[in-house]
Amino acid sequence: MRYTTAGQLWNIISPREFVDFSYTVDYKEGLLSCGISLDWSEKRSEFVRGYNHPCGWFCVPLKDSPNRSLLTGYIQTDLRGMIPQSAVDTAMASTLINFYGDLQKALQKA
Repeated sequence: MRYTTAGQLWNIISPREFVDFSYTVDYKEGLLSCGISLDWSEKRSEFVRGYNHPCGWFCVPLKDSPNRSLLTGYIQTDLRGMIPQSAVDTAMASTLINFYGDLQKALQKA
């Protein structure tokens, strides 16, 4: 899977590109998805190649409320490049907040 991110914090953090192997299976009546970045020689010059260490997401239905699920994610991303740590912390926090907000909106429509 190849995906990109837009620049963050007024492009203090340049756009990033990731190439990951991802695998998803059924897990306890829900889903387990895991992945890791691959060394891929083809690069686009407008992006900095980031790297995802082994990561995973578990999505399992709640026993007390079958119409709801618990999503747990484990991620360790190396954005690479010269970036101040405070900028990374700020960008990652806002990116995750946006991700969960967008996911919640998409699921409410489904």
